[in-house]
Amino acid sequence: MPAEQKPAAKLPAKTDSPGLVDTLRIVGWGVDADSSNDPTYPMRDQSRDQGLTRKWDRPPIQDPGVEILQSIEHIRQPAVVGTSVPPSGLSGMLRRLAFRWSESNWLHWLLLLGADRVNVLEGVVDDLAHARIPNIPAEMGMRSELQFNKKGLAKKAAMTAGIAVLAIGLVAARRRRGRLVDE
Repeated sequence: MPAEQKPAAKLPAKTDSPGLVDTLRIVGWGVDADSSNDPTYPMRDQSRDQGLTRKWDRPPIQDPGVEILQSIEHIRQPAVVGTSVPPSGLSGMLRRLAFRWSESNWLHWLLLLGADRVNVLEGVVDDLAHARIPNIPAEMGMRSELQFNKKGLAKKAAMTAGIAVLAIGLVAARRRRGRLVDE
């Protein structure tokens, strides 16, 4: 072997890697590997099927009477759909836009989250338009927060107060600067 060539370094075996975890030492790891210990196994085992699932007739499709948004992954609508709150307004437009993308796309879910927030604002505007004052603390679960999560509620109140003080301070500083420029 020539002097300039070095023997190939021994590569560590996969089990020698410090990044791997010994699953035998993790309590509960692989708990569902044994089908005799799996409570859902009889439902998944089709070998003992007496024909209940093979001869199943699909229920008749519900006529919703309202617009139903459907994922692009599904070829047909489920037999039963929710019709109590059809998409409407700006939040409905955002939902329709979200359903143009696959459920595996993060934009689909971000648009749906945004549509939920917009829908809350639309509800408040609708309440005010019908001369109803929304009880926002009750609708946000303030009583439950006070009863079961006092520490979390105190943190939220402190954060809200801090942001309000900061916003008021920024507006006041802008006004002072505006007066100084005008003089």
